[in-house]
Amino acid sequence: MSLRDSSIDAQLSGATDLNGRRILIVEDSPVVGPFTAEMLADLGFDVIGPAPNMAAARELIESDEPIDAAMMDVHIRGERVFPLCDTLAARGVPFLLTSGYADWQIPDKWQDRPRLQKPYTIDQVEEALSGLFTSSN
Repeated sequence: MSLRDSSIDAQLSGATDLNGRRILIVEDSPVVGPFTAEMLADLGFDVIGPAPNMAAARELIESDEPIDAAMMDVHIRGERVFPLCDTLAARGVPFLLTSGYADWQIPDKWQDRPRLQKPYTIDQVEEALSGLFTSSN
């Protein structure tokens, strides 16, 4: 079952082409991770993950598999994803941060990165990821 209907697809004909873009999901929630993967697949992305912990995320980032962008929860099993941000930035991979917490506590160097507050909608995800590709071109 798709998370949105075809009438929304028709409205987005002028949007940035997201089809086939490879998006890494770093999310430790057994509910949010698969939900986000389904949402991204509905938007036409090729989903990598979700990586449920830092070790799995690091392995996917360091693999030879190309990544066009990443969508990462700030808090992964008691750790912060900021070391992954450093690795992605060094490779020129844009990313957005997500959180269900009101207190983001993001290091200064990542303050300008796009963020999504959970729970997010498919439209918010699409807009945020479209913005990533527009600003990285």
